[in-house]
Amino acid sequence: MNLQIAKWGNSLALRIPADYVRRTGIKEGDRVETSLTIDGGICIRAAKWDRKSFASDLEQMRSSMTMGESVIEALRGGARY
Repeated sequence: MNLQIAKWGNSLALRIPADYVRRTGIKEGDRVETSLTIDGGICIRAAKWDRKSFASDLEQMRSSMTMGESVIEALRGGARY
């Protein structure tokens, strides 16, 4: 199958046909791995879940979130036991 490369911002993009998407089970937002083959081709495959990469991404997200005040005391103050 021949596919066309399109401009996407400052990058180039490749549209994946729906039949390929169904066969591989990938969906929007999934990550893929790419590699160059010896003959100059591009190999694209669904990325396997990487625990270390996920932990790193999670740590970066946590550090970007500011810690607010706990609402537990406010909830306990209004509760009747």
